[in-house]
Amino acid sequence: MVEPGRLAGKVAVVTGGASGIGRAICETFGTEGATVHVLDIDGNAAEGVVDTMRRSAAPAGGGLSATAHGCDVSDPDDVERTFRTILDHEPVDILVNNAGIAHIGTVETTTPEEIDRLYRVNVRGVYLCTRAVMGGMRERGSGVVLNMASVAASGGVAERFAYSMTKGAVLAMTYQVARDYAKHGVRCVSISPARIHTPFVDGYLAEHYPGREAEMFDTLSATQPIGRMGTPSEVAYLALYLCSDEAGFATGTDYPLDGGFLRLNG
Repeated sequence: MVEPGRLAGKVAVVTGGASGIGRAICETFGTEGATVHVLDIDGNAAEGVVDTMRRSAAPAGGGLSATAHGCDVSDPDDVERTFRTILDHEPVDILVNNAGIAHIGTVETTTPEEIDRLYRVNVRGVYLCTRAVMGGMRERGSGVVLNMASVAASGGVAERFAYSMTKGAVLAMTYQVARDYAKHGVRCVSISPARIHTPFVDGYLAEHYPGREAEMFDTLSATQPIGRMGTPSEVAYLALYLCSDEAGFATGTDYPLDGGFLRLNG
């Protein structure tokens, strides 16, 4: 069992926080005492997450502290507006760059427009949000940036050319930010999940394999040597550790959470 309050007094921003891994991170951080800002392009969905969190019991009693923000992380003006709203009230101690989109295709079947679309969200979005908080973290001499990368960045996944490329860029940004800001007391790390069972997976299977969802779910699960997909909560608990003071020696490192995908396949 994890003792509550590991993020007590911390302010965390989580992008893509309205569903899947992002939602699990928001709820876990809130339960552990953080004030959580839930950012998502779907502002109504972000409000729904916040409503649920506020009805939950916090470690010291009462509802969790959370605020929803509709934000398109690929839009510089939207990011500036959102983070200014947050920073005008309180400093940000933790940024989780979780927002991202996927794509299926090889280098031949991926169009320039699709490359640009994934770059805007998966790469520029991480850059814009990190840039928005870094000045304050540097001045205070503390802070954590956690990026959500992917096993696709290190090992490659069939027909995920654009996605793998953008997640490789996320890894490079993780290493570079960690190097540039370690001397200022700011840590930067990343998590590389394999397949995680989220609503996105269910929607993908329903769209591409109607009537064969269960069969294809088992096939995708089997690509992890452990024999199943991960859960959003498993990612959230690793995120909790990496963003807590307990991980104060961790920076400039990627943490695969992949059921053996990278090291045990083949």
